[in-house]
Amino acid sequence: MSLTRRGVFATAGAAAAGLALQKANAQSFEFKPNQRYPDASVEILDPSFAKHRLFSSTVEQVATGMRWAEGPVWFGDGRYLLVSDIPNNRIMRYDEANGNWGVFRQPSNFANGHARDRQGRLISCEHLTRRVTRTEYDGKITVLADNFNGKRLNSPNDIVCKSDGSIWFTDPTFGIGGEWEGDKATPELPHSVYRISPDGKLSLVTSELAGPNGLAFSPDEKKLYIIESRAQPNRLIWSYDVGADGATLSNKTKFIDANGPGAFDGLRLDTDGNLWCGFGHNGSANAKGEELDGVRIYNAEGKLIGFIRLPERCANLTFGGPKKNRLFMAASHSLYAVYVEARGVV
Repeated sequence: MSLTRRGVFATAGAAAAGLALQKANAQSFEFKPNQRYPDASVEILDPSFAKHRLFSSTVEQVATGMRWAEGPVWFGDGRYLLVSDIPNNRIMRYDEANGNWGVFRQPSNFANGHARDRQGRLISCEHLTRRVTRTEYDGKITVLADNFNGKRLNSPNDIVCKSDGSIWFTDPTFGIGGEWEGDKATPELPHSVYRISPDGKLSLVTSELAGPNGLAFSPDEKKLYIIESRAQPNRLIWSYDVGADGATLSNKTKFIDANGPGAFDGLRLDTDGNLWCGFGHNGSANAKGEELDGVRIYNAEGKLIGFIRLPERCANLTFGGPKKNRLFMAASHSLYAVYVEARGVV
């Protein structure tokens, strides 16, 4: 993004949203970072993960006071991160340079997942309006998708942008299942994954998953990973081959099985092809949240190699910082961060 566009976007966003940044003052619970190096909460489960853990980096709680944190997205040109606080109907902003924390947009239409398009603009999934929007450089909102074949979308959940300019998003019914994250409504379409082409056309990618949630491309964009968060009996991550046309999927393969009481939510990949997955307690009576909550890391072959233990369930995450090596984790009430020896896929 050019400096001019960056400045316009930042200024317009602040003006349109009435941006108020201040230090966090609503502590959900006491958090104490580990005193000793290496941080015991960053666990090596396979020797191959050792190179990704930094000896002198600890998990930090950089902000708190949310009801349900989701959809973090990094803006490197402004050194800030946006994260959804869905039930509070707002998007929060964390400034890395000075640690300020405050409201970026309220109301947010119960926004969930976010991404940046190839021009650096904010792309958002909104539960309340059941649509995908783009925030222009001047702060105006453009609707990218709100219906398919004349029927309203359910509640767009998570979103990712491909290098060809296309936008892919999941559309389960989570936001219309009750009044907590939107308005309760009867779904008009099945749980689905959609693609918005560079020219704006919306097409159905697949409608065969129960509760499609987080999604992400491999570094070479030849594979798409999608979390099926309502699969039974276990929560799954599926791998698809992306067609030569860049728009279709084939060869659906069960890539990772949670195999127990835990559940996946969002995910991101690093440049080595490792999957960094938000994970946590799924409500099972025999599950212990303190043993499950955090981030699971799998290699490109689907082997569990590492775990970042958090005191709250991690819903979603993203890489940020000047070197894209700071992992930001949206976990229930709080935003956590840890530096790792890995770089996120742009």
